[in-house]
Amino acid sequence: MADSGRPDDRGEVRIHDSLDELATELVDYIAELSEMSVKERGFFAIALSGGSLISLLGKLCEAPYNRTVDWAKWHIFWVDERVVAKNHTDSNYKLAKDGLLSKVPVVPGHVYSINDNVSAEEAASEYEFVLRQLVRSRTVSVSESSDCPKFDLILLGMGPDGHVASLFPHHAALSEKDEWVTFITDSPKPPPERITFTLPVINSASNVAVVVTGSSKAEAIHLAIDDVASDCALPARMVRPANGKLVWFLDRSAASKLAVSQPDE
Repeated sequence: MADSGRPDDRGEVRIHDSLDELATELVDYIAELSEMSVKERGFFAIALSGGSLISLLGKLCEAPYNRTVDWAKWHIFWVDERVVAKNHTDSNYKLAKDGLLSKVPVVPGHVYSINDNVSAEEAASEYEFVLRQLVRSRTVSVSESSDCPKFDLILLGMGPDGHVASLFPHHAALSEKDEWVTFITDSPKPPPERITFTLPVINSASNVAVVVTGSSKAEAIHLAIDDVASDCALPARMVRPANGKLVWFLDRSAASKLAVSQPDE
């Protein structure tokens, strides 16, 4: 059974007793957003992260989702990517392809992976160019308050240090305001070279879901969601969609240090 709460402006918090329950609610949520977006716009533009998040999406390959989701209308992007070959074990593309995309009838031309044959800087620039073309064609919506792309859904994980995408604490990339996609060559976690959506793009999405499990992330979840010092520089706390909805999908271990962990009365 999931608990749900809303800690002020920090989004909706959904806490689950098991990974299976979390995964089921997550894919229900994604399938519902997909249906709504396709009805309203004719497309579903979703941006994925890597890590354990992908394994939770495996239920999308099962009934009824493998038959009811309109896979031909999905356009799939990566919130961040490691600048490695697509068949490399560190590749988020490989992780998503092996765990999900190869098992459902997505259109190959609707899967937007990075160019892994160039530098991180060039890969970021090329990825942003692709995004700008798709915004012009309205495959991806545009924000009402900025020129940023407005994804139907951005899926994020979070590290024990509170990083989201490849936006790490106290890193210069957190301050990038002009670019949609930036690059880093000094990631605190290997591999060092990565591309990542910037905070303005993440915060322009219609929906952002942050999926976090495990006790090692409990302190970071507390800092990201609870009422703490306003100068907290945790990247996860900076995820605040301007005109969209933020939902946290947590297991009990990740939520164990939250002040707000019970459903509203």
